Amino acid sequence: MKRTISRRNGIALVMSLLLAVTMLTGCVGAGSPNMPYEPDKPAPDPHNGVFVSDHGTMEFNGDDKTVIADFDSELAELLGLPEGKQELTYVFLSGDLPPGGSVDVRYDVAHELRLSTADASVVVEMALVHEDGSVTLGVDTVTPERIPMYFRTDEGPLNVIFYKQ
Repeated sequence: MKRTISRRNGIALVMSLLLAVTMLTGCVGAGSPNMPYEPDKPAPDPHNGVFVSDHGTMEFNGDDKTVIADFDSELAELLGLPEGKQELTYVFLSGDLPPGGSVDVRYDVAHELRLSTADASVVVEMALVHEDGSVTLGVDTVTPERIPMYFRTDEGPLNVIFYKQ
């Protein structure tokens, strides 16, 4: 009888350890809340054309990889990128999904946008700031006609919205 109890305790201990390791390493199924949202509608076409804001322009060529940006000094400073016209690469991101961080997603569900030059890369939040000060993040914030950049500044939230021309 002692041997049966010891074996049961051993099996229970091993199962508990496996469960703990699985939980700590993030090995969870596809239904995990840490997976990016995937809509049940087809992905939108990549941005194409010129998008304009009060702080510059972004010209997308439809390849879903590169953009010609021309940012004024204020936006360039907020982004930590050089001002003026330059070619950037871009990717829309999910936002932080522990334990792995942000992952590439389609723009209609993006929470962030990574813009990169050969020397620098920056991630900016995608959100809309409303007149009452509330903020809308996530699904359908970025559309085929709108790309909203969101900054948290000492003076409060700042929205720089690029609209398709």
